[in-house]
Amino acid sequence: MAVIQKYGKNYSPDLVCHKENHPSDKIGAPGCHKKWPEHNTNWPRPVARVWTVVLLLGTCLLYCARVAMPICAVSMAEQFNWSKRESGMVLGSFFWGYCFTQVFGGYVSDRVGGEKVLLLSAAAWGSMTAFTPILAHFCSQPIMSMTLARFLMGLLQGVHYPSLASLCSQKVVESERGFLMSTVGSGSYLGTLVIGGAGSLMLDLYGWESVFYVSGLLSVLWAYCMWKYLLKGEGKRASALTVSTVSAVSLCAPYRAAAYLYNSESVSSCALTCPCSSVFAGPIITLESLGSGGPQSKLSKRHWLRLLKQPAVCAVIVTHLCTSSTFFTLLSWLPTFFKDTFPDAKGWVFNVIPWLVAIPSSLFSGCLSDHLISQGFDTASVRKLMQFFSMGVSSVFTLLLCGNTTFPWAVAFVSATMGLTTFSHSGVSVNVQDLAPSCAGALFGVMNTCGAFLGVLMVYFSGYLIEATGSWATVFALITTVNLLGLCTFLAFAEARRVDIDSSKVRHHNIHI
Repeated sequence: MAVIQKYGKNYSPDLVCHKENHPSDKIGAPGCHKKWPEHNTNWPRPVARVWTVVLLLGTCLLYCARVAMPICAVSMAEQFNWSKRESGMVLGSFFWGYCFTQVFGGYVSDRVGGEKVLLLSAAAWGSMTAFTPILAHFCSQPIMSMTLARFLMGLLQGVHYPSLASLCSQKVVESERGFLMSTVGSGSYLGTLVIGGAGSLMLDLYGWESVFYVSGLLSVLWAYCMWKYLLKGEGKRASALTVSTVSAVSLCAPYRAAAYLYNSESVSSCALTCPCSSVFAGPIITLESLGSGGPQSKLSKRHWLRLLKQPAVCAVIVTHLCTSSTFFTLLSWLPTFFKDTFPDAKGWVFNVIPWLVAIPSSLFSGCLSDHLISQGFDTASVRKLMQFFSMGVSSVFTLLLCGNTTFPWAVAFVSATMGLTTFSHSGVSVNVQDLAPSCAGALFGVMNTCGAFLGVLMVYFSGYLIEATGSWATVFALITTVNLLGLCTFLAFAEARRVDIDSSKVRHHNIHI
């Protein structure tokens, strides 16, 4: 028998065996104040640290494979006689595939587990990267085969970040999510640096094919190692736990039946005499623990509509849409800005220094947010603070680029802008896991899809502004305006409470079964 109890907003996750006074001739001890451990699916801290390093390396390899084509595009265009338009078609095809699998990847990750989706997708896009030179040489129309290959790369890599969001919401405690997401997010900057340096060297020494071979095979090796040393062992432990639990249930049944027949009011007697008392958490279960999300949680269309009507959810989508589009615009146009404004400047300076600043900045934001939450600061306030630095303070340095400045100051302003932008990994990117851990992957996919589409529109519109006005100040003013719009929305409506569970339907008193 069990008592199902809902404690309200500030519920206690501990399972407690309440004290009961039984006569001496009854089964079991007089009573207890025993605290039972909660069944928790979160990673222990040492395991979380291992996964953080593994996911950081995976994100680094993701960007190595993604940036391989832009690095080799010039050499491939010379070999296959591609025009600028054809090169742009090949490079742009990645984006369209990338948009289509965001929501799907998060949806599947919420149901089967983000780590499984990450494993399969990494093996697929790693293999695709390694086979790219073969497709280019053995197809009669390299332009068609490369366009298709990049489109498939976008499809396969589109599930990566939604899967990360889903995995983090299911396995990482709230006070450590900022550090994990910011650390893993810094892998994108690290991967850009690695492939930019090592890839350029391999391109000069061994040809463009070597860049695809090395980055693709390393990605497949990473997927294999994750399966062998992390997921394979985890599956065995899960199977062992299932067997022991089933055995415990079969032992428990007679004891619970006897206790119920002898005294139906005595609930704790079974827990004290039953052989499975060391396996099960206890006789009291909270509805919050049943609806806490996980790979098996599902939301109907009605629940999705209710979820999207929440102001906090809309604020997260709008804010992520703004920060992603502005970041994508800066990433696309900053090299051209430096080439036009400072034609004699060395390219490696403005292509490397901002990313070197972004890596420690991303790590610092994660450590800072987790420290503030662990010290008792309100989670929503911490998320808003991180987003204020990401979109508010960074916009100040973006505006400084509008005036006449020297090359060193321009590099400094851009580095500050890119470094502060990484604070969003501990802001809006983590806030989606606070709001809806049961469907964080799918919701993050919606956010990323919207951000990617708006990013393309902003890149095109920025090019139109440059041609029409002949001034870069209009582009930086546009970026600042969009950033401030997203920041105001987040500061006004962002929350950190769960909204994926209908509290009106689970707010009731004890139910005796």
